[in-house]
Amino acid sequence: MSDLPEDRVEEASPFSYVGVDVFGPWEVVARRTRGGHAASKRWAVLFTCLVLRAVHIEVLEDLSSSAFTNALRRFVSVRGKVKMYRSDRGTNFVGAIDNIQVTAINVEDESVKGYLKKSGSVWVFNSPHSSHMGGVWERMIGVARRILEAMLLGVKSLSHDVLVTLMAEVSAIINSRPIVPVSNDPEVPDVLSPSALLTQKLECDQVSLGNMDVKDLYRSQWQQVQYLANQFWVRWRKEYLQSLQGRRIWHEDHDPLRVGDVVLLRDAEVARNFWPMARLTRTFPSQDGCVRKVEVCVAKDKQKVFYTRPVVELVLLVSAGSS
Repeated sequence: MSDLPEDRVEEASPFSYVGVDVFGPWEVVARRTRGGHAASKRWAVLFTCLVLRAVHIEVLEDLSSSAFTNALRRFVSVRGKVKMYRSDRGTNFVGAIDNIQVTAINVEDESVKGYLKKSGSVWVFNSPHSSHMGGVWERMIGVARRILEAMLLGVKSLSHDVLVTLMAEVSAIINSRPIVPVSNDPEVPDVLSPSALLTQKLECDQVSLGNMDVKDLYRSQWQQVQYLANQFWVRWRKEYLQSLQGRRIWHEDHDPLRVGDVVLLRDAEVARNFWPMARLTRTFPSQDGCVRKVEVCVAKDKQKVFYTRPVVELVLLVSAGSS
Protein backbone atom coordinates (compact mmCIF):
# COMPACT_ATOMS: atom_id res chain seq x y z
CA MET A 1 0.00 0.00 0.00
CA SER A 2 1.42 3.38 -1.00
CA ASP A 3 2.01 6.45 1.15
CA LEU A 4 -0.73 9.06 1.48
CA PRO A 5 -0.77 11.57 -1.41
CA GLU A 6 0.43 15.09 -0.74
CA ASP A 7 -3.07 16.56 -0.73
CA ARG A 8 -4.01 14.31 2.24
CA VAL A 9 -1.26 15.72 4.47
CA GLU A 10 -0.92 19.28 3.14
CA GLU A 11 -1.79 22.03 5.64
CA ALA A 12 -4.76 23.77 4.05
CA SER A 13 -8.09 25.35 4.84
CA PRO A 14 -11.15 23.06 4.86
CA PHE A 15 -12.28 21.74 1.45
CA SER A 16 -9.19 22.96 -0.37
CA TYR A 17 -8.68 19.37 -1.58
CA VAL A 18 -11.83 17.35 -2.11
CA GLY A 19 -12.96 13.99 -3.43
CA VAL A 20 -16.20 13.98 -5.43
CA ASP A 21 -18.74 11.27 -6.18
CA VAL A 22 -22.47 10.91 -6.87
CA PHE A 23 -24.91 8.47 -5.28
CA GLY A 24 -28.67 7.81 -5.32
CA PRO A 25 -31.32 8.01 -6.73
CA TRP A 26 -34.42 8.47 -4.56
CA GLU A 27 -37.98 9.15 -5.60
CA VAL A 28 -39.56 12.42 -4.48
CA VAL A 29 -43.02 13.91 -4.96
CA ALA A 30 -42.70 16.44 -7.79
CA ARG A 31 -46.31 17.67 -7.87
CA ARG A 32 -49.76 16.66 -6.73
CA THR A 33 -52.31 15.36 -9.24
CA ARG A 34 -55.96 14.37 -9.05
CA GLY A 35 -55.09 10.71 -9.13
CA GLY A 36 -52.29 10.98 -6.56
CA HIS A 37 -48.89 12.50 -7.20
CA ALA A 38 -46.22 12.60 -9.89
CA ALA A 39 -42.83 11.31 -8.80
CA SER A 40 -39.36 12.19 -10.02
CA LYS A 41 -35.83 11.13 -9.05
CA ARG A 42 -33.12 12.96 -7.17
CA TRP A 43 -29.43 12.22 -6.70
CA ALA A 44 -26.82 13.58 -4.33
CA VAL A 45 -23.20 14.61 -4.85
CA LEU A 46 -20.88 14.16 -1.87
CA PHE A 47 -17.78 16.32 -1.44
CA THR A 48 -15.22 14.93 1.02
CA CYS A 49 -12.45 17.13 2.42
CA LEU A 50 -9.29 15.07 1.98
CA VAL A 51 -7.58 16.80 4.92
CA LEU A 52 -10.29 17.08 7.61
CA ARG A 53 -12.43 14.15 6.35
CA ALA A 54 -15.52 16.38 6.54
CA VAL A 55 -18.34 15.98 4.00
CA HIS A 56 -20.71 18.31 2.18
CA ILE A 57 -23.78 17.01 0.30
CA GLU A 58 -25.70 18.74 -2.50
CA VAL A 59 -28.89 17.40 -4.15
CA LEU A 60 -29.06 16.92 -7.95
CA GLU A 61 -32.23 16.95 -10.04
CA ASP A 62 -30.60 14.80 -12.74
CA LEU A 63 -27.21 13.39 -13.76
CA SER A 64 -26.47 15.95 -16.45
CA SER A 65 -23.30 18.01 -16.50
CA SER A 66 -25.42 21.16 -16.16
CA ALA A 67 -27.04 19.98 -12.89
CA PHE A 68 -23.66 18.92 -11.53
CA THR A 69 -22.13 22.29 -12.45
CA ASN A 70 -24.88 24.08 -10.52
CA ALA A 71 -24.29 21.85 -7.49
CA LEU A 72 -20.55 22.51 -7.72
CA ARG A 73 -21.09 26.26 -7.82
CA ARG A 74 -23.35 26.04 -4.74
CA PHE A 75 -20.64 24.07 -2.96
CA VAL A 76 -17.88 26.56 -3.85
CA SER A 77 -20.10 29.49 -2.85
CA VAL A 78 -20.45 28.03 0.66
CA ARG A 79 -17.05 26.35 1.20
CA GLY A 80 -14.77 28.58 -0.85
CA LYS A 81 -12.36 27.92 -3.70
CA VAL A 82 -11.02 24.40 -4.17
CA LYS A 83 -7.40 23.81 -5.16
CA MET A 84 -7.85 20.25 -6.36
CA TYR A 85 -10.71 17.84 -7.07
CA ARG A 86 -10.34 14.05 -7.26
CA SER A 87 -12.93 11.72 -8.77
CA ASP A 88 -13.45 8.75 -11.04
CA ARG A 89 -14.10 9.25 -14.75
CA GLY A 90 -17.88 9.72 -14.56
CA THR A 91 -19.41 11.31 -17.64
CA ASN A 92 -21.01 14.11 -15.63
CA PHE A 93 -17.60 14.96 -14.12
CA VAL A 94 -15.83 14.92 -17.48
CA GLY A 95 -18.57 17.01 -19.10
CA ALA A 96 -18.48 19.63 -16.34
CA ILE A 97 -14.75 20.35 -16.70
CA ASP A 98 -15.24 22.92 -19.46
CA ASN A 99 -18.08 24.63 -17.59
CA ILE A 100 -16.16 25.22 -14.36
CA GLN A 101 -12.88 26.14 -16.06
CA VAL A 102 -10.45 23.79 -14.31
CA THR A 103 -7.45 21.92 -15.63
CA ALA A 104 -8.04 18.17 -15.98
CA ILE A 105 -5.06 15.94 -15.23
CA ASN A 106 -4.91 12.19 -15.65
CA VAL A 107 -3.63 10.43 -12.57
CA GLU A 108 -0.86 8.77 -14.57
CA ASP A 109 0.61 12.06 -15.84
CA GLU A 110 3.90 13.15 -14.32
CA SER A 111 2.75 16.76 -14.22
CA VAL A 112 0.56 15.98 -11.19
CA LYS A 113 3.55 16.77 -8.98
CA GLY A 114 3.30 20.42 -9.95
CA TYR A 115 -0.40 21.01 -9.35
CA LEU A 116 0.22 23.03 -6.16
CA LYS A 117 2.16 25.62 -8.17
CA LYS A 118 -0.85 26.44 -10.34
CA SER A 119 -3.17 29.25 -9.41
CA GLY A 120 -6.36 27.68 -10.77
CA SER A 121 -8.27 24.60 -9.67
CA VAL A 122 -7.10 21.19 -10.86
CA TRP A 123 -9.24 18.08 -11.44
CA VAL A 124 -7.44 14.74 -11.13
CA PHE A 125 -9.15 11.60 -12.46
CA ASN A 126 -8.39 8.17 -11.07
CA SER A 127 -7.31 5.57 -13.58
CA PRO A 128 -10.15 3.31 -14.87
CA HIS A 129 -11.22 0.35 -12.69
CA SER A 130 -9.46 1.89 -9.67
CA SER A 131 -12.25 2.54 -7.18
CA HIS A 132 -9.88 1.67 -4.30
CA MET A 133 -7.88 4.81 -5.13
CA GLY A 134 -10.88 6.86 -4.01
CA GLY A 135 -11.36 4.96 -0.78
CA VAL A 136 -11.22 8.10 1.36
CA TRP A 137 -14.55 9.29 -0.10
CA GLU A 138 -15.96 5.96 -1.33
CA ARG A 139 -16.06 4.81 2.31
CA MET A 140 -18.32 7.71 3.28
CA ILE A 141 -20.61 7.23 0.31
CA GLY A 142 -20.87 3.47 0.79
CA VAL A 143 -22.04 3.71 4.38
CA ALA A 144 -24.36 6.68 3.79
CA ARG A 145 -25.90 5.04 0.71
CA ARG A 146 -26.66 1.75 2.44
CA ILE A 147 -28.32 3.45 5.40
CA LEU A 148 -30.33 5.93 3.30
CA GLU A 149 -31.55 3.28 0.86
CA ALA A 150 -32.74 1.08 3.73
CA MET A 151 -34.42 4.04 5.47
CA LEU A 152 -36.18 5.53 2.44
CA LEU A 153 -37.28 2.23 0.90
CA GLY A 154 -40.82 2.46 2.26
CA VAL A 155 -41.19 6.25 2.28
CA LYS A 156 -43.65 7.28 -0.45
CA SER A 157 -44.27 10.96 0.35
CA LEU A 158 -40.73 12.31 0.33
CA SER A 159 -40.58 15.85 -1.04
CA HIS A 160 -37.62 17.73 -2.50
CA ASP A 161 -37.52 20.07 0.52
CA VAL A 162 -37.51 17.13 2.95
CA LEU A 163 -34.70 15.42 1.02
CA VAL A 164 -32.53 18.56 0.97
CA THR A 165 -33.01 19.08 4.72
CA LEU A 166 -32.36 15.40 5.40
CA MET A 167 -29.06 15.56 3.50
CA ALA A 168 -28.01 18.52 5.66
CA GLU A 169 -28.84 16.48 8.78
CA VAL A 170 -26.92 13.50 7.36
CA SER A 171 -23.88 15.72 6.72
CA ALA A 172 -23.99 16.94 10.32
CA ILE A 173 -24.17 13.37 11.64
CA ILE A 174 -21.26 12.18 9.50
CA ASN A 175 -19.16 15.21 10.44
CA SER A 176 -19.73 14.57 14.15
CA ARG A 177 -17.93 11.21 14.05
CA PRO A 178 -14.55 10.93 15.85
CA ILE A 179 -11.56 10.87 13.53
CA VAL A 180 -9.04 9.83 16.19
CA PRO A 181 -9.24 7.22 18.97
CA VAL A 182 -11.35 8.47 21.87
CA SER A 183 -9.19 9.12 24.93
CA ASN A 184 -9.98 7.59 28.34
CA ASP A 185 -8.22 10.46 30.07
CA PRO A 186 -10.76 12.52 32.06
CA GLU A 187 -8.53 15.53 31.48
CA VAL A 188 -9.35 15.30 27.73
CA PRO A 189 -13.14 14.87 27.56
CA ASP A 190 -13.57 16.43 24.11
CA VAL A 191 -13.68 14.32 20.94
CA LEU A 192 -11.96 15.59 17.80
CA SER A 193 -14.36 15.47 14.86
CA PRO A 194 -14.61 17.09 11.41
CA SER A 195 -17.46 19.25 12.72
CA ALA A 196 -15.27 20.60 15.54
CA LEU A 197 -12.53 21.48 13.05
CA LEU A 198 -15.00 23.13 10.67
CA THR A 199 -17.01 25.19 13.17
CA GLN A 200 -14.45 25.52 15.99
CA LYS A 201 -17.27 24.43 18.33
CA LEU A 202 -17.06 21.30 20.45
CA GLU A 203 -20.59 21.45 21.81
CA CYS A 204 -23.86 21.00 19.93
CA ASP A 205 -25.87 24.23 19.64
CA GLN A 206 -29.11 22.61 18.47
CA VAL A 207 -31.74 21.79 21.08
CA SER A 208 -32.94 18.20 21.10
CA LEU A 209 -36.46 17.80 19.74
CA GLY A 210 -37.14 14.66 21.74
CA ASN A 211 -37.79 11.13 20.56
CA MET A 212 -39.67 10.80 17.29
CA ASP A 213 -41.73 7.72 16.46
CA VAL A 214 -42.97 6.32 13.16
CA LYS A 215 -46.19 8.38 13.42
CA ASP A 216 -44.15 11.54 12.89
CA LEU A 217 -43.22 10.21 9.45
CA TYR A 218 -46.75 11.10 8.27
CA ARG A 219 -47.13 14.47 10.00
CA SER A 220 -45.52 17.80 9.16
CA GLN A 221 -42.41 17.92 7.00
CA TRP A 222 -40.05 19.04 9.77
CA GLN A 223 -41.14 16.10 11.94
CA GLN A 224 -40.61 13.78 8.97
CA VAL A 225 -37.04 15.06 8.58
CA GLN A 226 -36.28 14.66 12.28
CA TYR A 227 -37.58 11.10 12.36
CA LEU A 228 -35.50 10.12 9.33
CA ALA A 229 -32.43 11.88 10.77
CA ASN A 230 -32.83 9.98 14.05
CA GLN A 231 -33.08 6.69 12.16
CA PHE A 232 -29.95 7.53 10.18
CA TRP A 233 -28.04 8.30 13.38
CA VAL A 234 -29.08 4.99 14.99
CA ARG A 235 -27.95 2.93 12.00
CA TRP A 236 -24.83 5.07 11.51
CA ARG A 237 -23.78 4.36 15.10
CA LYS A 238 -24.42 0.63 14.82
CA GLU A 239 -23.13 -0.04 11.31
CA TYR A 240 -20.23 2.41 10.93
CA LEU A 241 -18.89 3.63 14.25
CA GLN A 242 -18.57 0.08 15.53
CA SER A 243 -16.46 -0.85 12.50
CA LEU A 244 -13.73 1.77 12.98
CA GLN A 245 -10.60 -0.31 13.21
CA GLY A 246 -7.31 -0.74 11.40
CA ARG A 247 -7.45 -2.55 8.07
CA ARG A 248 -4.04 -3.62 6.78
CA ILE A 249 -3.92 -4.86 3.20
CA TRP A 250 -1.25 -5.07 0.55
CA HIS A 251 1.53 -4.85 3.14
CA GLU A 252 3.81 -7.48 1.57
CA ASP A 253 6.32 -6.66 -1.15
CA HIS A 254 6.04 -8.44 -4.50
CA ASP A 255 8.17 -8.34 -7.63
CA PRO A 256 6.95 -5.38 -9.73
CA LEU A 257 5.45 -5.87 -13.17
CA ARG A 258 7.72 -4.93 -16.07
CA VAL A 259 7.30 -3.87 -19.67
CA GLY A 260 6.82 -6.95 -21.80
CA ASP A 261 4.99 -9.03 -19.17
CA VAL A 262 1.95 -10.95 -20.42
CA VAL A 263 -1.08 -10.60 -18.16
CA LEU A 264 -4.83 -11.24 -17.96
CA LEU A 265 -7.21 -8.33 -17.38
CA ARG A 266 -9.63 -9.17 -14.60
CA ASP A 267 -13.26 -8.38 -15.44
CA ALA A 268 -16.02 -9.15 -12.93
CA GLU A 269 -18.65 -9.07 -15.67
CA VAL A 270 -16.94 -11.69 -17.86
CA ALA A 271 -16.31 -15.36 -17.16
CA ARG A 272 -12.74 -16.11 -16.11
CA ASN A 273 -12.02 -18.13 -19.26
CA PHE A 274 -12.82 -15.08 -21.39
CA TRP A 275 -10.62 -12.50 -19.66
CA PRO A 276 -8.59 -10.67 -22.35
CA MET A 277 -4.86 -11.21 -22.57
CA ALA A 278 -2.58 -8.18 -22.77
CA ARG A 279 1.07 -7.16 -22.81
CA LEU A 280 2.53 -4.41 -20.61
CA THR A 281 3.78 -1.46 -22.63
CA ARG A 282 4.43 1.10 -19.90
CA THR A 283 4.69 1.34 -16.12
CA PHE A 284 4.01 4.31 -13.82
CA PRO A 285 6.19 4.01 -10.69
CA SER A 286 5.06 5.95 -7.62
CA GLN A 287 7.34 8.18 -5.60
CA ASP A 288 8.35 5.20 -3.44
CA GLY A 289 9.36 3.22 -6.55
CA CYS A 290 6.48 0.74 -6.44
CA VAL A 291 4.46 0.09 -9.60
CA ARG A 292 0.73 0.27 -8.89
CA LYS A 293 -0.63 1.18 -12.33
CA VAL A 294 0.45 0.27 -15.81
CA GLU A 295 -0.45 0.65 -19.46
CA VAL A 296 -1.38 -2.52 -21.33
CA CYS A 297 -1.92 -3.32 -25.01
CA VAL A 298 -4.83 -5.53 -26.05
CA ALA A 299 -5.58 -6.87 -29.52
CA LYS A 300 -9.19 -5.93 -30.31
CA ASP A 301 -10.76 -6.28 -33.76
CA LYS A 302 -7.25 -6.78 -35.21
CA GLN A 303 -6.13 -3.45 -33.81
CA LYS A 304 -4.00 -2.46 -30.84
CA VAL A 305 -5.92 -0.84 -27.99
CA PHE A 306 -4.18 0.67 -24.96
CA TYR A 307 -5.67 0.77 -21.45
CA THR A 308 -4.47 2.08 -18.09
CA ARG A 309 -5.15 -0.40 -15.27
CA PRO A 310 -4.13 -0.86 -11.61
CA VAL A 311 -1.91 -3.85 -10.94
CA VAL A 312 -4.52 -5.34 -8.57
CA GLU A 313 -6.72 -5.98 -11.62
CA LEU A 314 -4.02 -7.92 -13.49
CA VAL A 315 -2.98 -11.56 -13.35
CA LEU A 316 0.62 -12.23 -14.38
CA LEU A 317 0.96 -15.09 -16.89
CA VAL A 318 4.45 -14.82 -18.35
CA SER A 319 7.22 -12.61 -17.02
CA ALA A 320 9.31 -10.73 -19.57
CA GLY A 321 12.48 -12.07 -17.93
CA SER A 322 11.53 -15.75 -18.11
CA SER A 323 13.01 -17.91 -20.82
